[in-house]
Amino acid sequence: MNNQQQSIPAEYISRIEIEALWGRKHIVWNLRRDVNILSGVNGIGKSTILNKMASELAFLSNQDDMAKDVKEVKMNFFPADATMIRFDVIRSFDRPLFHSNLAEKMADKNVKTELDWQLYQLQRRYLDYQVNVGNRIIELLSSGDPDGQLKAAEVSYPKRRFQDLADELFADTGKKIIRGKNEIMFEQDGEELLPYKLSSGEKQLLVILLTVLVQDKQPCVLLMDEPEVSLHIEWQQRIIEIIREMNPYAQLILTTHSPAMVMGGWMDAVTEVTDITIV
Repeated sequence: MNNQQQSIPAEYISRIEIEALWGRKHIVWNLRRDVNILSGVNGIGKSTILNKMASELAFLSNQDDMAKDVKEVKMNFFPADATMIRFDVIRSFDRPLFHSNLAEKMADKNVKTELDWQLYQLQRRYLDYQVNVGNRIIELLSSGDPDGQLKAAEVSYPKRRFQDLADELFADTGKKIIRGKNEIMFEQDGEELLPYKLSSGEKQLLVILLTVLVQDKQPCVLLMDEPEVSLHIEWQQRIIEIIREMNPYAQLILTTHSPAMVMGGWMDAVTEVTDITIV
């Protein structure tokens, strides 16, 4: 009999090290399990560090289309198997789709910007998520478990909560999610509205909500570069709280310039770039 204990897979990144960033700086960042906020003046390297993390994770998970300039610097993750954790990257800027002629290749001509592209990809993940949830509900209801109905309601709750949150956050403009559709669609003043027709701030918020929902409460690293861009200050104040509610198993790593992002009690989660830099 083999009594050797099986190692438990890593569920979050505990530390990163970047050697010779810009050829002269060494970065050592010890990370929290829940929320990590990287702060500092413009040009000090916040976005560079976050982007290097995203590129390296993409490279190591064979998502080569996301990996760029990985070999410029050497990056180490701790524990070693943290590189196998699921991860999502949310881009905040709503620039036109010029690169790689992606816009011309799109089947849906409503997809014109980077946020549109993220929403397009998330629509497909949302459909898969609903299929998985539906299968779990059917299994519970047909299992003969006396608590099957209660457990099925618990499984379906995150989707309803996502819909309620979207309705609440978009209430000022009268937009509501159409609940009878499998894809994300909104209703406003009696008319159907594609998510690509939302404002930049609304699209960005929807990208965040959808990304966290389809993580399905699994351990995951969520990387966000300046998520406050285009977001109303009230949304900035609530966004970390909302992410933590929707997926308490997500490790959040973000950069920000906004004091509002830490007003919900996350001041202790802020790290200055200068504090993790060894010259």
